[in-house]
Amino acid sequence: MSLSGIKAGIAAACKDAARKPDDVTLIAVSKNRGAAEILPLLESGQRVFGENRVQEATEKWPALRARFPDTQLHFIGRLQSNKAKEAVALFEVIHTVDRPSLATALAQEMQKQSRHLPCFIQVNTGAEPQKGGIAPENLAGFYKTCTQDVGLNIIGLMCIPPAEEVPELHFALLHKHARALGLAHLSMGMSGDYPAAIRMQATHIRIGSALFDVM
Repeated sequence: MSLSGIKAGIAAACKDAARKPDDVTLIAVSKNRGAAEILPLLESGQRVFGENRVQEATEKWPALRARFPDTQLHFIGRLQSNKAKEAVALFEVIHTVDRPSLATALAQEMQKQSRHLPCFIQVNTGAEPQKGGIAPENLAGFYKTCTQDVGLNIIGLMCIPPAEEVPELHFALLHKHARALGLAHLSMGMSGDYPAAIRMQATHIRIGSALFDVM
């Protein structure tokens, strides 16, 4: 599907949910994609991209951003604490804060670099051991650690539902927890389920294959 097709899908889902399309941020997931694949989207006006590896993003994005300086990068992968310095320097938003050591490392680097980035807490709604994310039952305490103890700017929650389960159940759970914490932003929904995520109040959707595999 093209960028215009995805935008039409977002508009349709927003209409169904009585929402404004401008309330949903489309993150083009450009992990494992080279400049030749990314450039057509940049030239079409897409400015928000998601990467899941610091080293890969560091190698390819400086040259692209020299041409398109208003590009915004979101980190959407599992982040190692020892990569916090590079992540804070390169990205505008971090979606995957999921443990105290990482929260502390990010807060320290943000202070050093005077870059106080908005962050999401990743929640492991499916209790999958192979995935990152804080357990839902530990979320309230971890949110307090992030905000009160280390001073991160937590703006919302993020999840990746189990592939074999109904995603709406996980989107609803994330929405419930966000409301309980007074958080306005939800990073959820990918190529196969973003309309459902929008209906469940997603504010950030992460689209990769549906954008790139048709190019």
